[in-house]
Amino acid sequence: MRLVRAHSSSPSSMIKESLYYAKILLFGEYGIIEDAMGLSIPYSNYKATFSFDAPESEKAQKSNAHLRNYLQFLRNQETEGTLPTPLQLDLFEADINNGMFFDSSIPQGFGVGSSGALVAATYDRYALEKIDASDNLAATDIVRLKGILGELEAYFHGRSSGMDPLICYLKIPILINSKTDLGKVNLPEEQLEGAGAIFLLNTGEPGETQPLVNLFLERLKHEGFRNMIRNEFVKYNDECIKAFVKGDVKPLFRNLRKLSQLALDNFKPMIPHLFHALWKQGIDTRAYYLKLCGSGGGGYILGFTQDYEKARKLLKDYELEVIYRF
Repeated sequence: MRLVRAHSSSPSSMIKESLYYAKILLFGEYGIIEDAMGLSIPYSNYKATFSFDAPESEKAQKSNAHLRNYLQFLRNQETEGTLPTPLQLDLFEADINNGMFFDSSIPQGFGVGSSGALVAATYDRYALEKIDASDNLAATDIVRLKGILGELEAYFHGRSSGMDPLICYLKIPILINSKTDLGKVNLPEEQLEGAGAIFLLNTGEPGETQPLVNLFLERLKHEGFRNMIRNEFVKYNDECIKAFVKGDVKPLFRNLRKLSQLALDNFKPMIPHLFHALWKQGIDTRAYYLKLCGSGGGGYILGFTQDYEKARKLLKDYELEVIYRF
């Protein structure tokens, strides 16, 4: 798994030599809203940092303007008394006026934490009472940090669990047992020559988180959908996590098949229409199983297979990116 590695040096353009990585929510999408378990990991293939380089580039200017809008959101929170932690907003504004931008390779709208990385970077640089990311961070501090970061990410999604910026900030895998019970977890060692794989499938189009989360919350008002989430979706999701953490492949894929089918039956608006048949093909052939990566609607789809070469041939017309081998 491409987790975080220590960097002995960094370009002079990086502020405080701080890099923030993408994240992947392996399990828990939508379910964590209903207190299901979740498992999220940092993914260092995509990264971001505040920078002052190339201030005349179109990308830098667009990012700089976006930071100014985010600053205004934070100032409004401060005025309304809802800013979850004291921030050096005058310093943030001065940096923006000096041309600072967020230099990021994390694709936006693809479910891998582009906004989470920005929130993590903002908290790390500007928080006055910062909870430091350390190896011995207490579980209670992790929960508190998640709440703070969730409030800071509200600008991007309207409502945020705080998990994305938490992973981007701590740069370690996090196991969510419930909203108030989460902490660090050791994952099975990756088998680089293994036949099985977890991979990202690129839909080619970004998704929008807030409308889909709102749709999910609206559907939860209906008893049938709510019961399905609580009695089936949460059950299969949690069993997948327990099996994955133990490295127990058979129960993992047994529950993955059920979870993938449940998503196809009940989350069609979150699955781009052109990928419905591809989703069903995986279930029917048992060659791979697809699931949402984040809120869905586009971006990346997560794939799981016990035989990556077989899955790759069936998905030869699509861009795949392996993130873990077993």
